[in-house]
Amino acid sequence: MSQIDVDDFAAEAGAWLAANGEPKLADDGASGEVVWGEGELDVAVFHNLSHGDESDLLHALRSWQQRKAERGYHAITWSPAYGGLGLTASHARAFRKLESGYVVPSSHESFSVTIGLIVPTIDLFGTPEQKERHIASFLRTDELCIQLFSEPGAGSDLANLSLRADRDGDEWVLNGQKVWTSGAQFAQWGECIARSDFDAPKHKGMTAFILPLDLDGITVRPIRQMSGGQSFNEVFFDDVRVPDDMRLGDIGAGWKVALTTLGFERDHSDSGGGATNRPGGSWAQVLGLARWLGVTDQPVIRQQLADLFVNKRVEAWAAKRSADLAKGGTPGPEGSIGKLIWTENMTRMSAVVSSLLGSRLAADSGEWGTYVWNDHVLGAPGYRIAGGSDEVQRNIIGERVLGLPGEPRVDKGIPFKDVPR
Repeated sequence: MSQIDVDDFAAEAGAWLAANGEPKLADDGASGEVVWGEGELDVAVFHNLSHGDESDLLHALRSWQQRKAERGYHAITWSPAYGGLGLTASHARAFRKLESGYVVPSSHESFSVTIGLIVPTIDLFGTPEQKERHIASFLRTDELCIQLFSEPGAGSDLANLSLRADRDGDEWVLNGQKVWTSGAQFAQWGECIARSDFDAPKHKGMTAFILPLDLDGITVRPIRQMSGGQSFNEVFFDDVRVPDDMRLGDIGAGWKVALTTLGFERDHSDSGGGATNRPGGSWAQVLGLARWLGVTDQPVIRQQLADLFVNKRVEAWAAKRSADLAKGGTPGPEGSIGKLIWTENMTRMSAVVSSLLGSRLAADSGEWGTYVWNDHVLGAPGYRIAGGSDEVQRNIIGERVLGLPGEPRVDKGIPFKDVPR
């Protein structure tokens, strides 16, 4: 599609949505209101679904994404070479605003990881063959991809990872374990960061790969969360042979690849046209709860609600600023600012909801819209760790934005094999 005025684009997109989507009711959330007691209230941070229900959700998401792909609405800012429209972030925001008025499946982490994290990483580091093989397919979600980053001994300190990658001719042999891997039971591919040189300092001895999860020696085991769901997994590598043409970036450049992916993870300013429903509930749902309880005239409650509303607005503006600064490139430290604001708002929302519901959170009485908020309260702390803990984000902001001295490190410059673990 040649460059088109945003208003004209919105008119065309609106007509397409009207012909292909199901409009929301006038007051089911599109207008900022919630009809209390009607429909299903989904405020979960992490999915609490059976394997079958989670599979059905992904199928619905992929079906909608692939329907949008028929017109390029799934990848508005991406090149036509990858099935996109080659338009601007303003066009993408206009489409998302229109799409928010229609019934679409709720988001899923493996879906957003594939489109928002792995695709742009491949675009920056992939070979021409890797780009041709993966980008269009991942944007359509014909296949899904996961991050194979965290390990039992490498969480917020990701550079401490020790999954081993030994070169053997034109192949690499991988041995070790990854953990907290979201969506691994449903994905076909993974971006894996492995330790390829134990004699190098820990930030310099890593190599990245984009590999299929059906290779011999890969085992996926779900982890049950305290909320009941099984979105996370352990992934084990036992003599897994990976061809060198699946290497992503240069040998030893795995840390650079990982930081790039994490930058996209911390940036919440998606402009591509994929699903952008945030997990964990919305301001409108909290306000609906307060109105149903009849407490919006209480001064303390009004102050809590106002504080949440103001900070949600700050979050939205921070995301827009991050998008404007990145302009299609790699997010910088502003992504850490946005991520920190987002997780703090999730904590703030938990506090407001807990204050509103009190004992209704303790037991499931069957009341609509009450006990379900446990899915938010129990899940919100997880995002203070995912993608780099709050403490890591503050270090990044302090060092890269404010120019403060770096944190002292006793492992700096020494071979990874000599680092105490």
